[in-house]
Amino acid sequence: MTIFTPIARSTLPNSALFFFALRSTHFSRIDRMSDVFVPISETKHLTSGSTCPDVTPSLMRLYSMKFCPYAQRTRLVLAAKRIRNEVVNINLVTKPDWFFYRNPLGKVPCLEFDGKVIFESLITADYLDEVYPSPYLLNSTDPFRKAQDRILIEMFNMVHSNLYKLYRAKLDVEDSWKGPIGGIQKGLTIFEEELTKREIKFFGGDCENPGMVDYMIWPWMERLPTLPILSHEKFKVEMENFPNLAKWISDMKEDSAVKESHISPENHARFITGFLSGNPEYDMEMN
Repeated sequence: MTIFTPIARSTLPNSALFFFALRSTHFSRIDRMSDVFVPISETKHLTSGSTCPDVTPSLMRLYSMKFCPYAQRTRLVLAAKRIRNEVVNINLVTKPDWFFYRNPLGKVPCLEFDGKVIFESLITADYLDEVYPSPYLLNSTDPFRKAQDRILIEMFNMVHSNLYKLYRAKLDVEDSWKGPIGGIQKGLTIFEEELTKREIKFFGGDCENPGMVDYMIWPWMERLPTLPILSHEKFKVEMENFPNLAKWISDMKEDSAVKESHISPENHARFITGFLSGNPEYDMEMN
């Protein structure tokens, strides 16, 4: 029996519960009408005591975790570049010993290709962009613009760091969530204003397609709708205050790379709940 399993996607109906419309499409690996580029195979989350799957020569391998936003960054670039790859998922609570030979830090994402191994999300994303320049470069060729974009990615820490704080906030203790809510609002305002300045559809790319900034911040934008679920509607980002970002979100959801790695807010919330209670359901998205 092989440990590799085909990818399965779930369908999510539109819902008025969240601050933007949520849409997901069921993607089949044999659906030739779809433009979504998927890994050729994906394992369940391997644990301590497991055996490392044999490496296929000349095939890019991504060591990942299905619900990790940092690993999703690399997965988005692989899909956008349409790079043939396989995904080996790692249980980050009980990590296989052999994984530490790939990454001594024991973290995902990690890429392996013909004996070469690199890790960390921004490093792997930049590497893929440089080695696979087609169909277009995600990073700007202008050094100053590229530097500006990297600063913008760093500025997004204001959003996702406060998102993590809200995951652990106590609903009946205002001091535990008031600051993080304000931090997210402040961070989103920076990106709202940046879209106004740039006067383009996306933050980067070739104007008609997402670029590196777009893909590097998307994983946490995908997770923002978990807030009303986890907080029983107490926390909610009102996107009417961010019309440019709301339009950006709508456009990003139509991108094929985003569709490939999309997980519903309900399943994100379910995983977060399990993770915080010490029982993460790593394989809930796997058949």
